[in-house]
Amino acid sequence: MSTEIKSKLNSLLSAQPLGTVLVSAWLVEQGYSLDLQKRYKKSHWFESIGTGALVRYGDQVDYLGAVYALQAQLGSSLHPAAKTALSLQGKAHYLELSSKRAQLFGSPEEYLPLWFKKYDWGLSISCRKTSFLPPDLGLVGIGCKTFSVNVSSPARAIMECLYLAPKSQPLLEVFELMEGLNNLRPASVQSLLEACTSVKVKRLFLYLAEKADHDWFNYLKLEKVDLGSGKRSIVKDGVYVSKYQITVPKELEADHE
Repeated sequence: MSTEIKSKLNSLLSAQPLGTVLVSAWLVEQGYSLDLQKRYKKSHWFESIGTGALVRYGDQVDYLGAVYALQAQLGSSLHPAAKTALSLQGKAHYLELSSKRAQLFGSPEEYLPLWFKKYDWGLSISCRKTSFLPPDLGLVGIGCKTFSVNVSSPARAIMECLYLAPKSQPLLEVFELMEGLNNLRPASVQSLLEACTSVKVKRLFLYLAEKADHDWFNYLKLEKVDLGSGKRSIVKDGVYVSKYQITVPKELEADHE
């Protein structure tokens, strides 16, 4: 291996954090040709985890290291969301641990590369594509090993849970999660509520927040939040809540009055 190639390799190794994926197309943009990548693989500096993706030889990479690549190298809005984001921030420790599954959200035009979908990350990963919230609103960076990834803030994560409810996320569980969020910033919640395009999510969020009796709820400017018109039946055979014009599970009203 020539001195120049070794120098480029050292630059790459020093610039990229351990535990992350390197996207082949991005490497080409950085001046590492496909031929050069092949040489690195042949010399056992890197190994392939699928077409278009490399990792350092022998490196331990989990799905968050892949999400890092999507965000930092491909500019993707895909991010750990809903209960996964809450768990990563220590907000869902008393509920089912998300060690066996992870939930990602992203914009409708986003896609998961084939290498991401085909690789065995050791857990089940679901990806929901939606535009009910702006892709860059309400995200926070969290540290993972030697790198950081953007995940949903607690307020956005709860809204994502409600977007999945009740079909993929029990409302009773969302209420338990909401009860633990007593220190949300009203301004951040306000921004998310005003930007949210899902009437169902906004009505449920306000209903659960008020039921949890959080102090920050009193600082929200509800007149600026468009709650739409007409009734919304969230579940069948539920209890009607006239203030928010929604039908919620009987258990939610019975257990948490």
